[in-house]
Amino acid sequence: MIRAVGPGSVLSAYLLFIPFAWTSHFHSQWGHSATFALSFLSIVPLERMFDWGAEQMAYYLGEELGELLIITLNNAVEATLAIILLVHCELRLLQSTIIGVIILHLLLVPGTAFLVDGMQVWQQELTGHATELNHSLLLLGIMAILVPTAFFAALDRGVLNPSSGGFLPTLINDSTRDQLLRMSRGLSVLLWIVYLCSRVFIHTSKPDDDKAKEVPEKSEATTSSGASQEDESSKEPVPKIGPGVCLIFLIITVGLMAVTAEFLVESVEFVRDEGNIQEEWFGLILLPNVSFAADGVTAVVDYCWSIVYHLTGRKAKEPEPVAKARAIDLSIQFALFWMPLLVLLGWWISKPMHLLFDYFELAILLGACFLVNYVTADGKTNWVEGLLMIMFYLMVAICAWFYPGQPETAIMLTCPGTVASALADFATAGGGASG
Repeated sequence: MIRAVGPGSVLSAYLLFIPFAWTSHFHSQWGHSATFALSFLSIVPLERMFDWGAEQMAYYLGEELGELLIITLNNAVEATLAIILLVHCELRLLQSTIIGVIILHLLLVPGTAFLVDGMQVWQQELTGHATELNHSLLLLGIMAILVPTAFFAALDRGVLNPSSGGFLPTLINDSTRDQLLRMSRGLSVLLWIVYLCSRVFIHTSKPDDDKAKEVPEKSEATTSSGASQEDESSKEPVPKIGPGVCLIFLIITVGLMAVTAEFLVESVEFVRDEGNIQEEWFGLILLPNVSFAADGVTAVVDYCWSIVYHLTGRKAKEPEPVAKARAIDLSIQFALFWMPLLVLLGWWISKPMHLLFDYFELAILLGACFLVNYVTADGKTNWVEGLLMIMFYLMVAICAWFYPGQPETAIMLTCPGTVASALADFATAGGGASG
């Protein structure tokens, strides 16, 4: 079963990092950097195990529920990291990670698929109605972040202080944060309703006309040769494990991943301070790439094998089509389901998680959305478009490395404590309080 999870033994070998990561956590002499690195590498095969388990379970749940389960479990690693960050009150890092996960699935994951598969298949087509719906859902998720952020930006920034020449922080206070929290919770409920309705629409809008058109073609083929139907049925994929075993497999994987992610989050602050890494880059780029590592390794390995097969004259298997645009579905689910869940969960456990995001994060999220919409607007993809998406992601990574973050947003996410106390600490530290 382990061999079936990963591409050959490449990702399966990564499972060896799990006991080392746990040992490093309980033996502090190894250092926090070692714990973080080992935990990071340990999550890579666990994410692949989620993919495989979801695909096996999808055989028993049907097409629609199976696809939803695959998307949900593909987001399980990022969602678990986000929940742990919320519990640990790392709200600033949590917001950066949310944006990082969304742009990762909008740019890097599909971009890599378009680029690697495009080297073997000149052009692939996307499903028309799904692409159009994805554009609308994705834009709505971004608008849910834009509205509170624009609301905050449009408020009175303060009054001029004659003694210092700066602005008195009449805007950054607990009252404003309370308004943002109530606003964010209301928007979160609305996003949940939209996501639920979109899933119902997708479930009930399967085009029957297309199925009707396909039936005569298949019937003609079967009448010409009675054995053809048997040949087609014999080629249909079958599950490799039963539903009970698959469920146990997923539960064990969730447990391993949750504990390993906890160790990773506990070492984040130490690694960030030791490496002098900006929090924005840590959240936007590094943490989200935990999930991409497995997909990236798989894509690169498959592409390398295709080159070997081509040079040796052997027949290589066709690359899997990216027409389902599953990576974009992951972004939509994270924006419309997991992000609102984190806001409401923060409400439940008294963590001030809201939808006021950093202006820089909002700008790159809007840019990623527009680029993806333009790339997929014609319903076709190629390797050049994949290259464009990867290049924009690299631009974001370069700029995020130097970006220190917006002080106002960090203060409004103070946890634990009040905004007033955080503002006093910030002023004492010499940062000032500019509007």
